[in-house]
Amino acid sequence: MSNITIDAIIGEPEALEDELTAAQLALALGVESDPAWLRLKESATKLQALQANDGSVPPSAPSASSGTAGTDPIAEASALVDTIVESIEALAPRFPHEQAYLAASVTDFRRWQAGGFDVPDFLDSLLEFQPQRHRIDGIRHLVVFPMTTQNGSTDRHVEALVVETIWPEFIAALEAGDYSNKLFVSLRLVDFTPGYDTNSAVLFPETVAMREIPSFTWGAIFQDREAARYRRVVRAASEITKLELPDAAAALLGDQELAERTFVMWDIIHDRTHMRGDLPFDPFMIKQRMPFFLYSLEELRCDLTAFRESVKIERQLRARQAAVPELVEGASAQPLTDVEQQLLEHAKLVQYAVIFDRIFRFAITGSRVRNYDGLGGQLLFAWLHRKHVLEWTDVSLSFDWDAVPDAVVELGDAIDELYWKSIDRPKTAHWLAAYELVRSVLTPNPASVWAEGLPREVLAGPPKGYTDLVMDDEFPLSMFYEALDKKMKPVIESTVGITAADA
Repeated sequence: MSNITIDAIIGEPEALEDELTAAQLALALGVESDPAWLRLKESATKLQALQANDGSVPPSAPSASSGTAGTDPIAEASALVDTIVESIEALAPRFPHEQAYLAASVTDFRRWQAGGFDVPDFLDSLLEFQPQRHRIDGIRHLVVFPMTTQNGSTDRHVEALVVETIWPEFIAALEAGDYSNKLFVSLRLVDFTPGYDTNSAVLFPETVAMREIPSFTWGAIFQDREAARYRRVVRAASEITKLELPDAAAALLGDQELAERTFVMWDIIHDRTHMRGDLPFDPFMIKQRMPFFLYSLEELRCDLTAFRESVKIERQLRARQAAVPELVEGASAQPLTDVEQQLLEHAKLVQYAVIFDRIFRFAITGSRVRNYDGLGGQLLFAWLHRKHVLEWTDVSLSFDWDAVPDAVVELGDAIDELYWKSIDRPKTAHWLAAYELVRSVLTPNPASVWAEGLPREVLAGPPKGYTDLVMDDEFPLSMFYEALDKKMKPVIESTVGITAADA
């Protein structure tokens, strides 16, 4: 990592602050109680009941109010869109930075209405919605689109949200330096329609209904939901496993805003990693059908890169803090700026967050059907156990915290080496090598064909044959995780729809 330059915040955020005064930013405060927002939220929710899977409103749709046929669904949808449009226009003055987007949104709703509510097309308003241009801490956005929600429903429904940007000073400094990521947006949920009363913690433009796919210029993550979920799950898991948390890790569980800022730092480094490194394939893998353990390694690679970079940042700043200039007699250690001090604090917290979120939440969240995030959590736990930096002894969990950073980085290095070598390998040979890396740490399902050795006709055939023989639960939970899962299941289920206010 090159030298961190954080004596001043430079670039886009300052310019935008000049354009948007504090008074303008404050206009949206309390908007979640505005009658216009409440009408918009209610109308969008009712409209969802009329929409088909593709977002259209069929002429035979059930009534949004009664749930039965007998009324004209097109007329009912039209009345609801009238209210949505009127509400957007009423709320627009509270979002001066979104004038172009909200005007385009009104136009898209009217066009959809005039066309009889066929499959919606909100490309024009999507192109005007550019939250990455307004990365100012506390700035709010009104978001209204027909869209699917990641990890939620596959239905494309009109969803409405009020969100708030999380962009602390040290993150602006980080992004302006070695960790540039112009597409990354960090958000806090303020209020939302039912599509986000789920596990969904992202807002991605590709989920919006549109006639063609543009070049995407932003991607947003709700760090408040991630932080709240983390705090509840890790608090319970540490009690169940009798884990004595380091003071800094315990502080993370007691402070929602501290946890949110920590997740912003984790996610901004994770997000940019998908496009960086020795990548033998499409970094987002969205156009490929591959064995799910490949997705496990990619997501884990990005998390471990965030961990590694946080270790580098922490060690560099601690060395700066401890260094005593020899040329000036009586000089003291070089002090850190306030921003550097924040960066140092959060760099350590990112390390705790990556480990505990991965091993306590990821590993046992969701079904066992091709659960790639779950597998990544299992892999990290088992790796640390093999390295004897994590111990489960006398029914209690403990860590050798001095040895943890290098052990975690070593796993990241192993995945990086796999990628580097695979640039020169055929795709299926890369898949086989990736499987061997995972099975060197985790025990495969006893019935696994992959573990036994794929038949020659499959090895000589197309990639589909390889993928078809991967079991849904190729690497089952260990006995430790089976026991933990039973105790943690109610806690994890309770985090659906969680926000900062619930943590």
